Amino acid sequence: MRTRFRPLMALWVFLVLGTVTHATQPVRVGVAWQRSVDNYDRIVHSILAAGGEPVPLPQLRPAGWDYDGENISAAYIDEHGILLQPWADQVKRETWRCTHAEDVMNGVQAVVFLGGGDVCPTLFATPQPWHGIETEGVHDTTRDVSEYLTMAYCLDHDIPVLGLCRGMQLLGIVSGATLIQDLPSYYASIGKADHYVHRSDYDHEGKRHYTPHDVVVTTHQSLLWDIVHTDTIHNVPSWHHQAIGDVTGTPLRVTAVTVDDGVTVIEAIERTDKHWVLGVQYHPETAVRKHLDHEPDENLFMSTQEGLAYFRALLQAAVRKTLDK
Repeated sequence: MRTRFRPLMALWVFLVLGTVTHATQPVRVGVAWQRSVDNYDRIVHSILAAGGEPVPLPQLRPAGWDYDGENISAAYIDEHGILLQPWADQVKRETWRCTHAEDVMNGVQAVVFLGGGDVCPTLFATPQPWHGIETEGVHDTTRDVSEYLTMAYCLDHDIPVLGLCRGMQLLGIVSGATLIQDLPSYYASIGKADHYVHRSDYDHEGKRHYTPHDVVVTTHQSLLWDIVHTDTIHNVPSWHHQAIGDVTGTPLRVTAVTVDDGVTVIEAIERTDKHWVLGVQYHPETAVRKHLDHEPDENLFMSTQEGLAYFRALLQAAVRKTLDK
């Protein structure tokens, strides 16, 4: 995985922010494997600025599966790029136990799961057919399998986890929640209009952008409240068309929502049976990057310190868990 570390950024972190450490060493924060260097860079900036050490995690592969170089063989995938059900069932049944996860995760104290494309619906606890929307149909099955296995390992070993956007959706999927595969379609099915609260409409150049909106924290007895200390989180950077549907019967609880025209969308989930596992549907790392890079729309979104608070909380949770051993 290529990364572009910025020496001046590292110096600023050391001189101004300091580090969150245990026995003088920064907390080692794994970044779940994925292909996008740009996404990885955003997380690197946030982890460094919070005082941690970013660790790019290798890809996890089920034992005995065929790969064409980096990618899962086409024999495992249907015509839409989705993992075939028998193989998805094997992933869900055997999880990390059929991989070298123990070696990969050695020394990793916390893990961040990033945003990205749709997760294969065959990996849902109750599989669904693909939503069929061609413009939303790009699946990275190789990433889906690797991240599912990594998430399962983290949960089984009670490793602190922060899931961002797709990362929150993956947390929900591995934990047994249902998923709304397309919010505009969902709105239409209940007679509501999509007001582009969660992702912008296409602009004149055919591009979409992050949208700022507010999120309501539903309980003070939550990891999220301990981070934000407010009932309303203002101007979160949002870019998604899927969302967690229902957590009934799972070890998850909902700790934040957005309500638009009477439609409630889940914005944060937590595992009640783990030390520190939080998923948020928005992108605090994007706010950090926008402010550090002074992007033209930076003032539309939460501040640098508000964004970094999520990563500092993750590091602190990792330190506490280490001390509790």
